[in-house]
Amino acid sequence: MLILDEELLRRSGMISGAIEELLPVVHPRGLYAAGRHLVDAGGKRLRPSMLLLAAEAVGGDPAAVVPAAVSIELVHNFTLIHDDIMDNAETRRGRPAVHVKWDEAGAILAGDTLYSKAFEILTASAAQPEEMVASVKMLAKTCAAICEGQWLDMEFERRDEVTEAEYLEMIEKKTGVLYGAAAWMGARLAAAPLEQAEGLERFGRLVGMAFQIQDDVLDLTAPAKVLGKPRGGDLAEGKKTLIMIHALAGGARIEIFGKKNASSEDVEAALAALRASGSIDYARNKAVSLVEEGKRALSVLQESEAKTLLLALADYMISRSY
Repeated sequence: MLILDEELLRRSGMISGAIEELLPVVHPRGLYAAGRHLVDAGGKRLRPSMLLLAAEAVGGDPAAVVPAAVSIELVHNFTLIHDDIMDNAETRRGRPAVHVKWDEAGAILAGDTLYSKAFEILTASAAQPEEMVASVKMLAKTCAAICEGQWLDMEFERRDEVTEAEYLEMIEKKTGVLYGAAAWMGARLAAAPLEQAEGLERFGRLVGMAFQIQDDVLDLTAPAKVLGKPRGGDLAEGKKTLIMIHALAGGARIEIFGKKNASSEDVEAALAALRASGSIDYARNKAVSLVEEGKRALSVLQESEAKTLLLALADYMISRSY
């Protein structure tokens, strides 16, 4: 895992340096400062790193596709800004949410700017016109799918019952597709055969779904100072995560579900009930199965250091503690 951390840190540095160049804080400075607020807040930059690794795994030059990696990171941050508005979340990555610092209208504009700039920056990648057009189309389709997933997530909060299949569809669209697009674009921009690009897309999409399930687990189990936000937020928001779907189907009583004023003691009591129901372990096991399925999709690639790192990244998705 130490080697993976070092390799991710190196690629994260490439992406951060490119962001300084490709998305400078210019006039009007407030708009671009708001757009950079979360972008500059840190994180491992897993999605853009996956794009770089995918390009390397098919024999491409990662430096040529750094702008595409930046575009993936900007799309991700655009979704975070808008998610926080919809969830009325006050913090993100240990910082005030964008709409808290710049108000809701400013946050909407900042998110929209990141979305627009993502497509402009993508076209700075060194690739053939056919691969570039295909990648622009993939990113556009992915953004629409993310919106569909977010809509489903919001819709689920108003419903009494949600099935596991519905939940998996939602996280595939809300989270999985961006990882899948990152891997596909990295391969396609590097002129990989379609079979390899499709295998990488499947890999990214499935491990991205596992990433989301692990996020749901961490929302309950990680300390607030690690999360950068209060623990148990999904419970208070009434989120129909896989954990809750399994627990409710098994008859567990979670008194604070959907109660926004729950105390930390209430959250700890709910966590104990969820552990006793086996629902947290059930979710973890589902994440493991998705990762294993995703790793099998990489059989289309020849053995390489980049492929080894992709496999290690898949394992990291479900072993991380934040």
